Amino acid sequence: MKLVELNPSGYFDPWEPSKIEELKNMNTNEPLGQHLLFENDTIKLWDISLEPKERLPFRIQKTDYSWICLTGGLAISRFSDGKICLIRVDQEETGYWEFKENQLVCDLENVGDEVIKINIMEHKPVKENIQIQNTNK
Repeated sequence: MKLVELNPSGYFDPWEPSKIEELKNMNTNEPLGQHLLFENDTIKLWDISLEPKERLPFRIQKTDYSWICLTGGLAISRFSDGKICLIRVDQEETGYWEFKENQLVCDLENVGDEVIKINIMEHKPVKENIQIQNTNK
């Protein structure tokens, strides 16, 4: 993944008013991907397929995830701190994002001429094992 910063953090002047309004009123339960393909106790497998000019709305990312781009493409992502990045991903490129109790709010818009297809494996938070000790002796 290659990132080029188009707009710095803290600077919202070039933002479209509709995007600022969407960010202020965003759905905090927006899923990580468009279509849930699989889910068990530890992971969710998501599919994203963005046609040219199509975009995913702002979403909160707070769980670790790995991804593979099935097609490659060119996208723009706007972040809640004002930063805007141009993103170039290649076909079969992979990555891993780890949040360590942090979170990221951003959107994703296909600005290229081809469909962008990405599969995301969202890692669910690990549930602590609860051990019950027998106190009867």
